[in-house]
Amino acid sequence: MKKLTFLILLFVTVIAVNQANASSYSVDEQAIDQLFENAVETSMALANSAESGFLPASLSPAVMGSAGEKDAVVAIVLDFFLGGLGVHRFYLGTETLTGIGYILTCGGIFGIVPLIDFVVLIIDNKDISPYIDNPKFFMWN
Repeated sequence: MKKLTFLILLFVTVIAVNQANASSYSVDEQAIDQLFENAVETSMALANSAESGFLPASLSPAVMGSAGEKDAVVAIVLDFFLGGLGVHRFYLGTETLTGIGYILTCGGIFGIVPLIDFVVLIIDNKDISPYIDNPKFFMWN
């Protein structure tokens, strides 16, 4: 059954490749050059993005606060999905060696440390400042 499935897949792939004719496609270089000449240069800087329409005014830097502020919800979601890799610790500003420690200990001592981090972040979600830039492997100490 596996061989038959493989042969059918191979046959369909060969037919699809033969049907795709690259010579039927053309490039209009003059139109491309004209698009580049008429293009407007924009800046993706966060400071000007709310004024230029890239971001809504609710996400302007004045509303968001400084770049050093971390959101507890983002840290909790990162811990839930990628806790074994220590991604939530990278988000909170921990050193690189801590993330490597998470990976080398099979997901933070087989997933126990990210689980405790998850519970601690849920309990202390109002003030996560003790966990930001925390160099310890066990952030709750």
